[in-house]
Amino acid sequence: MCERAAVLSELNGGTNARVMFIGEAPGRRGADRTRIPFSGDQSGQNFDHFLHSAGLKRSEIFITSAALCNPRKESGANRRPSASELRNCSEFLQRTINLIDPSIVVTLGGVALEALKRLHYHEFTLKDDAAKVRHWNDRLLIPLYHPSPQVLITVRDERAQLRDYRVVTRAVQSLGAR
Repeated sequence: MCERAAVLSELNGGTNARVMFIGEAPGRRGADRTRIPFSGDQSGQNFDHFLHSAGLKRSEIFITSAALCNPRKESGANRRPSASELRNCSEFLQRTINLIDPSIVVTLGGVALEALKRLHYHEFTLKDDAAKVRHWNDRLLIPLYHPSPQVLITVRDERAQLRDYRVVTRAVQSLGAR
């Protein structure tokens, strides 16, 4: 288990992190290629920008995904993970949360928020609960929008997402989690 923890730590952040970010799935141009969540593509660059704006470093957080594989369309483009893919990965997600034991869980997009519902039921939605601190499974939960370029253009612009990440900063400060 220690060897596994070391591998997780190297690629995903620190295993003693008090803040865990959960994304949707590895992107084909990003984490599926680099093996590092939110790296190597525009979503990763946006995530780093937002993380930096929150005063957080990758070494201080832990990052994982709701689905561990890169779901693709026949064309090769990324697609949303199916319910069965999320179900198949839910035990690993639960074990990861148990291992890291974060005080704060931040979901990045609706898929990640939905995946948490499989582990411990909640009625939160991204539309109603984005950037709000909620209580979930003896932790603080902060649903945020995904940092993908498409979301920035069509749903939640950069300025709004920067405000959202300040909610994470305040939650971390309120716990003394840094």
